[in-house]
Amino acid sequence: MHRLQLHYTLSRDTSPAQVRNPLIDLLVAVSGQGSISAAARSLELSYRHVWGELKRWEDTLGSELVVWEKGHSARLTPFGAKLLWAERQAQARLAPQIEALRGELERAFAVAFDPHAHVVTLFASHDDALSALRSHVREPSPLHLDIRFCGSVDAIRGLNEGRCVMAGFHTLQHPAPGSLAERTYKPLLKPGLHKIIGFAQRMQGLMVAPGNPLGLHTLHNLADGRARFVNRALGTGTRLILDELLAHNGLSAQAIRGYATTEPSHAAAAHAVRGDAADVALGIEAAATAQGLDFVPLVKENYHLVCLKTALDDPAICALREALQSTSWLDTLGSLAGYTPDRSGEVLSLRSVLPWWSFQRKKHHSST
Repeated sequence: MHRLQLHYTLSRDTSPAQVRNPLIDLLVAVSGQGSISAAARSLELSYRHVWGELKRWEDTLGSELVVWEKGHSARLTPFGAKLLWAERQAQARLAPQIEALRGELERAFAVAFDPHAHVVTLFASHDDALSALRSHVREPSPLHLDIRFCGSVDAIRGLNEGRCVMAGFHTLQHPAPGSLAERTYKPLLKPGLHKIIGFAQRMQGLMVAPGNPLGLHTLHNLADGRARFVNRALGTGTRLILDELLAHNGLSAQAIRGYATTEPSHAAAAHAVRGDAADVALGIEAAATAQGLDFVPLVKENYHLVCLKTALDDPAICALREALQSTSWLDTLGSLAGYTPDRSGEVLSLRSVLPWWSFQRKKHHSST
């Protein structure tokens, strides 16, 4: 079976949308004009070019497309005529979908042609509030968030490698010096190079079936092996927080039944519990609420946005900060289950947010 490849062009043409094929254009011209030379003139191409293209297509498709005899008009072979018929059938049947596809592409490219529009490419740990923010800033402001959800570690690495202009990650509200969070994030973030932009506080806890039938209230309840747990993947902020909480409570990961079973997002973990594939997962309250689950709060955490200091004056970052500080966004954020605004849109230094850098000056001892 031959495969199709679709292409599009940018122009000011307002004619109805079509998926054009250069071979079909050649067949239409030959069929209508009755000769290759007349077809070439109608297409404003050379005879040699049209002849060469027809032969190339015949070699590619393995069948003759056009026949001509001395003293007779050129005509399409049965195979060529069927190709032309198939094209017309497809165009007639798919015209509404083709027009809709063109509309979507035009809306997407409208951003590129709008000098007032801004695009922020954001790699971030999965977060319901960011999804809400993406929808919130579409109208009326011309701000578009191009979000790729990934693990917190991958998000910051993407920022440092220039694959995005902002990253989203989260930590416990008061991460302890020497903690797993410090060992993970400190090598990736540099004071003076990176700046935090305030975003939100959110609650992490146990997502359990309605009514909490197993009576799960703490991580200690998971260590007896009764409950089937579903975890998050390595590199995610929630996996890191779980490991920190287990260490703080003196619990072993091996004691958690299902510790090695993972889901890619809070929503997926909540769906696993809802579908009885697991009894419990660590996640955010908004994900539990969306799936109709009960939620047992455990810890508050800060969700951080981080960018390079050199990007702070970028118009797109300025537009995002303005949106984050708007009353309408703060009201929206406050209405999400488990979320509280936290210096939203403010530029913060790493040292003021994360207690991992200390710059003690050496004491000078005077001689006596």
